[in-house]
Amino acid sequence: MIKTLYNQIKQYKKASLLTPLFTSAEVVMDVLIPYVTAKLIDEGIMAGQMKQIYFYGLVMLLMAALSLYFGIKAGQYASYASSGFAANLRIAMYRNIQRFAFSDIDKYSTSGLVTRMTTDVSNLQNAFQQLLRVTVRAPFRMIFSIFMCFVIDIRMSIIFVVALVILSTVLFVVIKKVSKIFTQVFKQYDTLNASVQENISGIRVVKAFVREDHEKRKFNKAAEGLYKLYVKAESLMALNHPVMNMVMYGCIIALSWFGAHFIVDSTLTTGELTSLFTYVMSILMSLMMLSMIFVMLTMSAASGKRVTEVINEIPDIVNPENPVMQVTDGSIDFNHVSFAYKGGSGEYALNDIDLHIHSGETIGIIGGTGSGKSSFVNLVSRLYDVSKGQVLIGGRDVRTYDLETLRNNVAVVLQKNVLFSGTILDNLRWGNPDATLEQCKQACRWACADEFIDQMPDGYDTKIEQGGTNVSGGQKQRLCIARALLKSPKVLVLDDSTSACDNATDAKIRKAFATEIPQTTKLIISQRISSVQDCDRIIVMNNGQVSGFDTHERLLEHNPIYREIFTLQNDDGGDFDKPQETTNLQPTDGSGKEVTQ
Repeated sequence: MIKTLYNQIKQYKKASLLTPLFTSAEVVMDVLIPYVTAKLIDEGIMAGQMKQIYFYGLVMLLMAALSLYFGIKAGQYASYASSGFAANLRIAMYRNIQRFAFSDIDKYSTSGLVTRMTTDVSNLQNAFQQLLRVTVRAPFRMIFSIFMCFVIDIRMSIIFVVALVILSTVLFVVIKKVSKIFTQVFKQYDTLNASVQENISGIRVVKAFVREDHEKRKFNKAAEGLYKLYVKAESLMALNHPVMNMVMYGCIIALSWFGAHFIVDSTLTTGELTSLFTYVMSILMSLMMLSMIFVMLTMSAASGKRVTEVINEIPDIVNPENPVMQVTDGSIDFNHVSFAYKGGSGEYALNDIDLHIHSGETIGIIGGTGSGKSSFVNLVSRLYDVSKGQVLIGGRDVRTYDLETLRNNVAVVLQKNVLFSGTILDNLRWGNPDATLEQCKQACRWACADEFIDQMPDGYDTKIEQGGTNVSGGQKQRLCIARALLKSPKVLVLDDSTSACDNATDAKIRKAFATEIPQTTKLIISQRISSVQDCDRIIVMNNGQVSGFDTHERLLEHNPIYREIFTLQNDDGGDFDKPQETTNLQPTDGSGKEVTQ
C-alpha cells in the first residue's frame, strides 16, 4: 500500500521534500524565540540595559519574520503537493476503472467506487498534507523544546519527562480504541452513498410508487449508523483535551513551585523560568498535535487500503502479448463453451454451448429470464471470458484479439441503454468520433430515430439530459442502436434493444438491417416471437443451454419450448417471461438455476 501511494506523488516529490525542510526551519525559529526572550529579560529588563533590550528585541523580530516566511513557504508547498497527490490518486483509479472487465465492475459496488474517489481520497489528501507539515513540525518542536529545557535547567526538565509519560500513555489507549471504529466508518459511508445514489437515479420510480417515506427511513438508518460511529469515536477523542489540560496545569503548578524555590536560591533566573513556561506549553501542544495526527493516519490507512485496492486491481480481461489487429469477418463459433460468474453461486450460467454462425447471418435469441441470453452475447464481445471452451470471431479466439479492435468490430446495444449528457450528435459520435453529420443521419434513418429527431426544435443539436431523462424509452433505444451502427461493425448485438418500441417500428428496424447491412452478422435477443421469426436462424435458450437452433418453421415443428412460446404469444400477445405448466420450461435465477415455484 505504501509503495502504491508513494508512486502517486510523481511530479510533486520536490514540493514534498521542500515542505518538511521549510517546516523544520520554522520550528527552529519558533523554539529559539523563548530562549532569546529569557536573555532579553535577564540581561536587558532585569539588568536595566536598554542596549541589550534593543539587541535582543531586533533578534526576536528577525526570527519571527523568518518563522513567518518559512511557515508560508511550507504551507504553499504542502498544499501544492497534497492537492497534486490527490489528483494523481483519482486519475490512477479512474484510468484503471476504465480498464475493468464486467467481472471487475461486479466486484466493486458503484457507491463503493464513488466513496473511494471522493471521501477516501480526501482523507488521504488531508493526511498527506498533515504528514508533510504537522508530522514534521510536532515531533521536531517537541524534541527541540525538551532539548532547550535541558539546556536551561536539567532539574526542571524532569517535570516534562513525567508529564510526557502520563500523557503518552493516555493518548496511546485512546488512539488504539478509536482506530478500530474508523475501520467501520468507511463501510457505513458506502451504505450511505448507495442509498443516495439509488434514490436519485430511481427518483421517478420512488415517486410513482409513493415510496418517499420508505427511502427516508432507509437513508436515516444509514445516516444514523454513521452518526453513532462518529459520536463514539469523537467521545473517545474528547478525552485528549481534559487529560492534556490536567497534565498542563500540573506542569505549570510544579514549575511555579519549584521555580520559585530555585529563584530564591539564585539557581534559576526569572527569564529562564519564563522560557520554561513557554516550552512546557510547546511540548504539550506538540504531543496533542501528534495524537491528532495518529488518529488521522489511522483513518487514512483504512482509506489508503481501499484506494490501493482499486489502483492495483488487475483486470480479468487484458490484451494478449501479440494481439490480432484485424477481424476478417463476422462468423461466430462457440466450441463447447461453459461460463460461470465470479462471486456467483458457482453454477454455470451457460453450459456446453456448441454452435456455429455464418458471417452475415441474422440470428434471433429467445428464452426466459435467466436462461443465459445476455451471458451468451456478452462472451462474443469479450465483456466476460469463458470458463471453458472457446468463442471465435472470424475464425480466431476472441482472447487473441486486441480488445479495442474486437469491440470496434462487435457493436453491442446493451439491455440497459445509457445516454450521456450532451447533444444527440455528441451521443451518436460515441460510435464513431469522426462520423459526419450525414453519416449520423443515415444511421438514425436505419434505426428509425430520425422520425423523432426531426421533430425536435434543435434537431441533432438537441441537448440530452443526464441519463437521457428527456427522451422516452423507445427513443433512447433507437439512439443507442444508431450509435452502434456508426461503428460499421462486423457483428451487431441487440440485447432486447427494441423492447420499448412498437411492433411497426421494430419491423422497420429489422427491415433496414436486412437491406442496408447484409454483410453484418446480427444477434437479436428478444422476448417477442415477432422480432425473431424472420431471422435466418433462432437460438432457443433454456436453463443455460441451447434447447434449439434452427429456422422459425423447423423450430415450430420440432421444438416444444419454441412452439409453446409461439402459441402463447399468438393467443394472448404475452411475452415469454412467465412460468409454464405444460413443458419443461422453468423460470431461472441469474445463474441459470431453476427456481422452484
